[in-house]
Amino acid sequence: MERTGPPARFSGLLAAFSAALLVAGGLAASAPAAAAADADVARNGGFEAGLDGWSCTGGSGAVVSTPVHGGTSALKATPAGSDNAQCSQTVTVKPDSTYTLSAWVQGSYVYLGASGTGTTDVSTWTPSATGWQQLTTTFRTGAATTSVTIYTHGWYGTPAYYADDLSLTGPGGDPVALPAAPTGLKATATTSSSVALSWTGSTGATGYNVYQGGTKVLSVTGTSATVSGLAASTAYSFQVAATNSAGDSAKTAAVTATTTAGGGGGGGGAGLPAHALVGYLHSSFANGSGYTRMADVPDSWDVIDLAFGEPTSVTSGDIRFSLCPVTECPNVESAAEFKAAIKAKQAAGKKVLISIGGQNGQVQLSTTAARDTFVSSVSKIIDEYGLDGLDIDFEGHSLSLNTGDTDFRNPTTPVIVNLISAVKTLKAKYGDTFVLTMAPETFFVQLGYQYYGSGPWGGQDPRAGAYLPVIHALRDDLTLLHVQDYNSGSIMGLDNQYHSMGGADFHIAMTDMLLTGFPVAGDTTKVFPALRPDQVSIGLPASTQAGNGYTSPTEVTKALNCLTKKTDCGSYATHGTWPGLRGLMTWSINWDRFNNSEFSKNFDAYFGG
Repeated sequence: MERTGPPARFSGLLAAFSAALLVAGGLAASAPAAAAADADVARNGGFEAGLDGWSCTGGSGAVVSTPVHGGTSALKATPAGSDNAQCSQTVTVKPDSTYTLSAWVQGSYVYLGASGTGTTDVSTWTPSATGWQQLTTTFRTGAATTSVTIYTHGWYGTPAYYADDLSLTGPGGDPVALPAAPTGLKATATTSSSVALSWTGSTGATGYNVYQGGTKVLSVTGTSATVSGLAASTAYSFQVAATNSAGDSAKTAAVTATTTAGGGGGGGGAGLPAHALVGYLHSSFANGSGYTRMADVPDSWDVIDLAFGEPTSVTSGDIRFSLCPVTECPNVESAAEFKAAIKAKQAAGKKVLISIGGQNGQVQLSTTAARDTFVSSVSKIIDEYGLDGLDIDFEGHSLSLNTGDTDFRNPTTPVIVNLISAVKTLKAKYGDTFVLTMAPETFFVQLGYQYYGSGPWGGQDPRAGAYLPVIHALRDDLTLLHVQDYNSGSIMGLDNQYHSMGGADFHIAMTDMLLTGFPVAGDTTKVFPALRPDQVSIGLPASTQAGNGYTSPTEVTKALNCLTKKTDCGSYATHGTWPGLRGLMTWSINWDRFNNSEFSKNFDAYFGG
């Protein structure tokens, strides 16, 4: 995404960030002995009380009687699909204190770690423990840290792992009171298979448990969730309880919601409406469009992407986000006001994401250390601001294919492999409510139709099609793909004709490729499969100042008519009709307001507000 206008200046970014990847067995001899006054502050570390105190992603955890290391019970957790079977609990700790985390584990690729330490988060792992093996690591809490999250997890596609006799030894924390019950529970959207919920949070809560018909089905950290896997045309009852290290609050009063009839497209997409408008908000910089406060974002916008989370360096993987400096944005709100406005938007059913990258924010996850730092730093931003997910806006040379990487189904380029792994880890951490969007430029996607894997220059740009393996690997987790149909030259469509920016035909041809699928670089054995229409939005500049390739509202309407109704089609013949096309994306909310809201008004008029 371009930042047209004066160059942006960013403040608050740290000059360096260090992260240590701990190898198996590397810390066993270095753990200090506990002081006499230290205690085990973990709850139910032997799993003798079942899963009391523990939360496992995707319902992956269970208590078994064999094998066990001590006592009569142990944890068994089974990774599945994009879930790494993480089981965690939040523990009350003392600030500025040293803690030793230890557990006995069994299985392949078993991890033990702590996050939210206030200093450097830690983890250790074993690639293969055929019998019980002890993992141990230490950390020091920050000056203001009063709780940490401890966890175990496996790895994607591996068999179940086991854990037992987990302990966190150090100074005991101050007693924590049970949180109050949440309030204001309501259903914000329904589809034939899901119900989106939101509620008002409770002071002292570290998370929330969602109950369906009295059975816990989800554990989340924010104040919204989407329960999926439901039957069409069926009434369901939901409640929510707040939780912290002391236990669960009372549940809310029950709320009933009925799923829609099947086969109609529904509203799907992690609680989005059937047709959604996505916009980027210039939150960290200023340009000629002016600064827009979060509270002043018009109700037309269903997904608000905060632009941008910035890397501290190209290869560090360390992402930071801060609001625009007051010297550039005199009307910028305070951090507290910004966070409160985000909660208000979410209460109204909107999704707020952190967007990483942009025109100036090049990110190359070329090492596993950078990958892990990316995960931890993005998680901190999401948690600090209570966000709904992540938008990947990698541009420039952030994604560029290595020579010989010619099969999008099995990528080998490290920056691509590590990005896929990082996003899967974030998805596993936050669960089904995590909103994942991507905003590649056309040469990262549609240009792959012709040139994938033919770089470097001398053949073709090695970036041609470089998003294809990322989209393909994450398609089951992907909420929205909104390719930037601008700032590019002419692109060949499935009709083997070149189409130019700025007119309806360009958007029709580019979108038809995503919804039809296409052979990659002419190889019919490597066909990029079609995306679902509810996963696709068309990316456009909001005004002539916002980007090269502005499309008038009249031409945008023609493109929507052709794709969703098979009317108003021009020279390009589509391969189908998709009334469930999700909607439009624009750069940006700021430029749209600058342009008298022309873009959003046209969207509202077309889709009935």
